[in-house]
Amino acid sequence: MWQTVVDELNGSFSAVPPLVSAIRLAAALILGGIVGFEREARGKPAGLRTHMLVSMAAALFIIIGLQISALDFGKAGEMRIDPLRLIEAVTAGVAFLAAGIIFSSGGKVHNITTGASLWLAGAVGLACGSGQIPLAAMATGIVVLVLFALRSLKNFFQDE
Repeated sequence: MWQTVVDELNGSFSAVPPLVSAIRLAAALILGGIVGFEREARGKPAGLRTHMLVSMAAALFIIIGLQISALDFGKAGEMRIDPLRLIEAVTAGVAFLAAGIIFSSGGKVHNITTGASLWLAGAVGLACGSGQIPLAAMATGIVVLVLFALRSLKNFFQDE
């Protein structure tokens, strides 16, 4: 029985090996968490866990897409694999979550930055899932820098 489990696990990773999949998922989790930590520290409704889950889910969608494209679905000319559909699906799903966080009260819009950071976490996950971890890390670094720097700048000018 144990051998059947091992064979299934080894045989199901035809396009992306298990260790590579694990690295990509972990990178998405960590990088999404970095953005989420900043939102959590600000007391926003979508924080650390939400950003981590969105980023990792996006990475998983890409890995699944790579795995599915390696399966035999017929002759080469008949196979229809479109990675852009995966990106569109993740983008639409995350946009739905982000829109649920954004609200207006008293004529003011609230949580739009948190909604945007969720959308970014989805993009980070897509990048990690497709093996573009350095690109995802650069984007994460830039967005965290922007979030902290612009908040500091805003606070500086409000104090004057």
